[in-house]
Amino acid sequence: MDDDAHRSGGESVPALRRAVRILDLVCTTETEPSAADLARAIGIPKSTAHGLLSAMVDLGLLARSNEGAFRLGPHPMRWANGFLARQDIVAEFQRHFMEKADRAEHTVTLTVLDGREVVYLGCHNSDKPLGFTFRIGMRLPAVFTATGKAQLEAWPDPQLERLLEQGWPKPMTRASVRSLTELRTEFAEIRERGYSIDNGQIREGMICLGAAIRDHSGKPIGGVAISLMESEALPDVLGRLGTELRQSADAISRRLGADPG
Repeated sequence: MDDDAHRSGGESVPALRRAVRILDLVCTTETEPSAADLARAIGIPKSTAHGLLSAMVDLGLLARSNEGAFRLGPHPMRWANGFLARQDIVAEFQRHFMEKADRAEHTVTLTVLDGREVVYLGCHNSDKPLGFTFRIGMRLPAVFTATGKAQLEAWPDPQLERLLEQGWPKPMTRASVRSLTELRTEFAEIRERGYSIDNGQIREGMICLGAAIRDHSGKPIGGVAISLMESEALPDVLGRLGTELRQSADAISRRLGADPG
């Protein structure tokens, strides 16, 4: 077993480590390396290198020239674009809510979808206790959260069904939505009023409103939410905050290239 296998305790991880080393080498060399160059640089047999390189080409991680040299393929660029988009969305979220004079009135959060969950990338906490702490990096089931509902509302039914085909998340409270049928009813309400409502689905007694942030094509790429206690959530308050949140999401979307219309 080689050193990589010894460190990882398995046989598949060394191949992944080699693939990453190959990507690093292709990125940093001045000329496009050949299979022999890469095999020599990472210390593996040419036959092993050829198999690994062929798989990386098939996956779009590398592209092979007519001369047999290698350069980065399109797939890493998609990763890079996704990473940069997340950095941009966080920066615009921070900028927008730092500019709002009333930003400390309620807790405001930013999430993006990752599989069946939302991941929290930004948070402005208010001084008002919620009994629930939002943390950067925290994950929650998307179907229960205001931001998850706001983003999933735009998904086609087949895509949504594939996302949830492994089973419904365990309810977090008695109010947590229990089925795709119930969720679709919520989607219709989101379309009508322009924002989503988590009515105590992640914590009893806490209400969250959500709105989607969209890219230039109109596709949801994130969501913002505002959270308050149920005792504060009078109909006129929810209507005002929901409208303001929708306007904030639209403003951030425009800064990220969405159509002003």
